[in-house]
Amino acid sequence: MAAALLAAALLSSPARAAEDGGAVKLVAFGDSLSAGYNLPAEEAFPAVLEAALRKEGYHVDVTNAGVSGDTASDGLARVGWSLADGADAVILELGANDMLRGLDPEVARGALDAILQELRTRKIPVLIAGMKATPSLGKEFKERFDPIFPQLAEKYDALLYPFFLDGVMGDPSLTLKDGVHPNKAGVERIVAGILPSVRALLDRLGQKAATTR
Repeated sequence: MAAALLAAALLSSPARAAEDGGAVKLVAFGDSLSAGYNLPAEEAFPAVLEAALRKEGYHVDVTNAGVSGDTASDGLARVGWSLADGADAVILELGANDMLRGLDPEVARGALDAILQELRTRKIPVLIAGMKATPSLGKEFKERFDPIFPQLAEKYDALLYPFFLDGVMGDPSLTLKDGVHPNKAGVERIVAGILPSVRALLDRLGQKAATTR
């Protein structure tokens, strides 16, 4: 009985929350960049994004499903139980650790492809938050890694925000001392940049802001 109920919850229509009048459940599925590494929970990407969306009048809850250190393969291994409470839409932010560790880009591609296939099976719309390789890894690596995200977005008809750290990477005023993870101001910059793409994701669910932008 429990298994049947769980399966029903996972396979339900992504428009369920809107139809029932409840909040749309948006899951930020990623690594430390979206999880809020070394930040209070209220300053992490999911909380700041939720606040921005609610300010615009969206009835949405953003769940933090980020795990520090996760590669794309790690994300694939936990995608099932991470969505056990259901999701109406997902922001997929993985690949940074694959890149930083210099792992074979085809491994990351395969894992992300499998995650997107799983989300398609569950009829969950996706916004891919892409990553770009640092030049220090060399031209060949960058040419193999960077196209992963736009190519998978095209394959799965997913929305794409090309670079999650756009405007943040390389700016010490927007990162922690490690020069990689966003600080409070960095998270706010990320949210401001990705917000139009998230609106487009919510549009796919039939969700409109209650206020005029």
